[in-house]
Amino acid sequence: MSRIDINRLTKKWGAFTAVDDISFQVPEGSLTVLLGPSGCGKSTVLRLIAGLETVSSGRISIGDLDVTGIDASKRGVSMVFQSYALFPHLNVGENILFGLKVRRVPAAKRQSLLNKVTQMVGLSDLVDRKPAQLSGGQRQRVALARSIVSEQPVCLMDEPLSNLDAKLRAEMRDEIRNLQQRLGLTMVYVTHDQTEAMTMADQVVLLKKGRIEQIGTPFDLYENPATVFAARFIGSPPMNLVRLDLVSDTAGLQTAAQGAPIPDGDPGLAIGVRPEHIVPGDRGLPVEVDKIDYLGSEKIIRLHHGSQQLLARVNGKSDVAVGDHLKICWPREAMHLFNGNGRRVDPV
Repeated sequence: MSRIDINRLTKKWGAFTAVDDISFQVPEGSLTVLLGPSGCGKSTVLRLIAGLETVSSGRISIGDLDVTGIDASKRGVSMVFQSYALFPHLNVGENILFGLKVRRVPAAKRQSLLNKVTQMVGLSDLVDRKPAQLSGGQRQRVALARSIVSEQPVCLMDEPLSNLDAKLRAEMRDEIRNLQQRLGLTMVYVTHDQTEAMTMADQVVLLKKGRIEQIGTPFDLYENPATVFAARFIGSPPMNLVRLDLVSDTAGLQTAAQGAPIPDGDPGLAIGVRPEHIVPGDRGLPVEVDKIDYLGSEKIIRLHHGSQQLLARVNGKSDVAVGDHLKICWPREAMHLFNGNGRRVDPV
């Protein structure tokens, strides 16, 4: 069994707490993404699972085995690093098989595994090349093949695609996801890129300053963000937040919300609306167009109401122009509410 259980995990360096009492489970055969901004603790969590860092408190289990104090080499995990970590003096085949050779796996089995894995990741014609003769995407495939050939049930990936260009990242996302599903690997994948998280994950663990902000499927995090941080971090462009105490036209706001109930009494209460749900027209909240980003099939319109900035995603053929005064509304079911503490609240 390769299920991973993280129970009240904490990592401190002196007075600094990098990971603060977090708990979550990675189901066997699933892909869980640790997502968050730089410095949120996601790579530290991965290194704790791998055994590359010592735990300050808490417990890590893989299957039914408590591995918290077990040496990294005995945890049954493989790891793919951001830097690829290839030996420059070894060719592709030697890099892939290095770990098996150290473990004294018989030569015949090593060769059989090499043939299998290089065909799987598209490296069959490159086994004699050195890393310096490979592109970034090919080097990443070597690192991936080295992880696969170890035949470990748990694979940990630390921002493996961040050194690649946008086209290669998209291709490698598909390849990694397909391999994970085909091999039935239990995978934990670290990234700050929400596109990678949304397109690859069965489960997303969103981190902020060492704590878990929200856990759920990509759909859950997008459609039902638990906090303002989750609402703004997931989605591009991010969710609009309209602070009620900064709205000068309350009647227009009521019209914009299509009659949805808006609780009062909380000075920090904010309405959240995704840009694609903003509908420009002749009724609702008055706004002015500041800037338009043309993206071909769509436009991102930058608006303001008083001191508040908003974004709307509209059809690329829309005739809206900079300086236009518009009114906007949104479907009532598309509206989210957040209190002054940044937590989601249910409409009254």
